[in-house]
Amino acid sequence: MIKLKTAEEIEILREGGKRLAWILHEIERAVKPGVKTIELENLARKLIKEGGDEPAFLNYRPTGAKRGYPAALCVSINEEIVHGIPSEREIREGDIVGLDLGLNHDGLFTDMALSVPVGDVSSVGQKMIETANQALRAGLAEAKPGKRIGDISAVIEKIIEEAGFQAVRELSGHGVGYSPHEDPFIPNYGQAGTGPELVPGMVLAIEPMVTDGSGDIKIMPDGFTFVTKDGKLATHAEKTVVITETGVEILTG
Repeated sequence: MIKLKTAEEIEILREGGKRLAWILHEIERAVKPGVKTIELENLARKLIKEGGDEPAFLNYRPTGAKRGYPAALCVSINEEIVHGIPSEREIREGDIVGLDLGLNHDGLFTDMALSVPVGDVSSVGQKMIETANQALRAGLAEAKPGKRIGDISAVIEKIIEEAGFQAVRELSGHGVGYSPHEDPFIPNYGQAGTGPELVPGMVLAIEPMVTDGSGDIKIMPDGFTFVTKDGKLATHAEKTVVITETGVEILTG
């Protein structure tokens, strides 16, 4: 069931999104060769705590998971698509590092992700990062009253496939606000004109996921990290937005 947010709640989400965007870009600046992913986790927790907020993902138990997620930050490298768990793993020159972070500000949730090139990445990797960002922008352009979820999904798929890549079909964007994941689901493929209608007060996390291979995925033994089944690269971009009377507002700007 899709739950619309009130004007007062959107104002809280607006402040939370602003804080989240600032924190994630601070973490992005810390991504360098030799840095351990647990160091990024520690930075995320520090910055969230200093702001008086709480991490959205820490101990969050998504549907089907046997335990809560053990970190505040998701760090996914190269073939890892989403939900990589921070560890002692060191980031290397040429890696593509996906950062995904959620924030609980005054009881309401926002979500954001980006892919970071580490030094001199491959031309394919750089194109994939740009494609994820372009697909996100195209999806945002379709997010307006009277449109439907399928309009967002279809244009994301079109941008990704025209670039020569595949969209991840088994993972999707989603509603957000009262919890880290809510209805509706927002697939990265689909048919325009289908799905729930977009109306003012809907808060959505739109997140294209791009792969340089078949698009098939598998989950690792840790129970959280999704990777490409063929070991090909993946990139990811995400913003939380609210549908307004006239269009869309990016909350994690």
